[in-house]
Amino acid sequence: MAYLNPVRHITFDARDSHALARFWSGLTGYALEDSEPDGEWALVSSGQPGVPGLLFLRVPDDKAVKNRLHLDIQPPSGTRDAEVERLLGLGARVVDDRRTEDGLGWVVMADVEGNEFCVERSAVERGLVPA
Repeated sequence: MAYLNPVRHITFDARDSHALARFWSGLTGYALEDSEPDGEWALVSSGQPGVPGLLFLRVPDDKAVKNRLHLDIQPPSGTRDAEVERLLGLGARVVDDRRTEDGLGWVVMADVEGNEFCVERSAVERGLVPA
């Protein structure tokens, strides 16, 4: 029998754990579930069993190099481009625009502390769910 080790959290180092947790809560729609009163950590959770939470741990140093791991975001509805605009309003910035003239591609963005993530075409744009 295979043994499974489910992922419980995806953990981010953060200068300001609460600010970064608020950003990712706004990005994902997950709830800011728990946090340390002194700001050592904050947890954002989907509330769904089997879906990893996002854990933010305070560290003393700034992010210095490109991520070795990043999250790909696929909006469930709307468009990739509308989601990029929404995330810019939350404080994200565009790092690399990989959209193509035929409507394919993705946008590499960075959160408020510089952690990169990609925004892909939405599930609607991919034909995975009805419009």
